Amino acid sequence: MSLAHQPSMWDLAEEATLGPLAVTRHRLGRGAWVDHLPGWVQGSDEVLEVLLGDIGWRADRRQMYEREVAVPRLLRWYGGDETLPHPLLTQARETLTGHYRPELGEPFVSAGMCLYRDGRDSVAWHGDRLGRGRSADTMVAIVSFGSPRPLLLRPLGGGESLRFPLGHGDLVVMGGSCQRTWEHCIPKTTKPVGPRVSVQFRPRGVA
Repeated sequence: MSLAHQPSMWDLAEEATLGPLAVTRHRLGRGAWVDHLPGWVQGSDEVLEVLLGDIGWRADRRQMYEREVAVPRLLRWYGGDETLPHPLLTQARETLTGHYRPELGEPFVSAGMCLYRDGRDSVAWHGDRLGRGRSADTMVAIVSFGSPRPLLLRPLGGGESLRFPLGHGDLVVMGGSCQRTWEHCIPKTTKPVGPRVSVQFRPRGVA
């Protein structure tokens, strides 16, 4: 795969490292919250270069009404027994587990990845409610690499949305009842944007 991307003007570190995990918590109500930390990964373009390579990206299709359509992004999923494509991702998962385990009660295990190739790629409003997320509080930690795209959140059923621009090593963690009582999306954009990879760490049984 060959996707041109614009390196960050601010993230100039030559080697990918993690900064302090000093998140800011936003309480959304109804038991939901979001932690946000811009620029957690320093030197994030080094990781992006690896993720844009041949790591087994797949193009899925889904049934929509009476026809089958292409999912507007590429996907890759890593189980807990698979080696992640860059050692910093393993370090990030371990660091997130160490920080959140007292509250979460278990480790982050899987790593789902989405590649948004340009502004035409997107994900519609949804909650991660497959598995235990449908009925129990849980967490999904997302680390972003590449061109920033906005993550929007709104109460389930509609309402005013919140906006978190994510890219170039930014972290967001959705916790509490967030997957059941709120929805999130990455909207399409007509603005010229480069590729972005979203890495989502989840506990076992959450998808």
